[in-house]
Amino acid sequence: MFREIKRIKQKLSDAECVEILKEEKRGVLSVQGDDGYPYGLPINHYYNEADGCLYFHSGKVGHKIDAIRRCDKASFCAYDQGFRKDGEWALNIKSVIVFGRIEIIEDQETIYDISRKLSYKFTRDEAYIDQEIARSGPRTLMFRLRPEHMTGKLVNES
Repeated sequence: MFREIKRIKQKLSDAECVEILKEEKRGVLSVQGDDGYPYGLPINHYYNEADGCLYFHSGKVGHKIDAIRRCDKASFCAYDQGFRKDGEWALNIKSVIVFGRIEIIEDQETIYDISRKLSYKFTRDEAYIDQEIARSGPRTLMFRLRPEHMTGKLVNES
């Protein structure tokens, strides 16, 4: 059902893909938007090693939420900052694409827990995190991308 990458020598291992998902702060979530047009948007994410799912937070209304409610299929792409080999101009980038289905999370305790874990990617300031969760938590919608297929590769821009 899902295509394998053509340039197999550039393929990343599952462990390398997971590392990118854990370490990178944001990526691009793509859903089926209005009138069947793709809708891709930059978004922060949290990768949960315990269940292998990606978690995202959002407001409760908008184009993204309407699209998710219409069709639960989505893809998410994250990539690292890249590196240059000595003496070369070309950037080498590791990227991962996850295909799966989105589930909206209603449980407020789970929303707060994942919001806290996501916040740790940006700050360890507990007072700030507590304040933000107290202020925004009740208005936060959380959703989970349950992976069905994941692939990654190393691309050289030359």
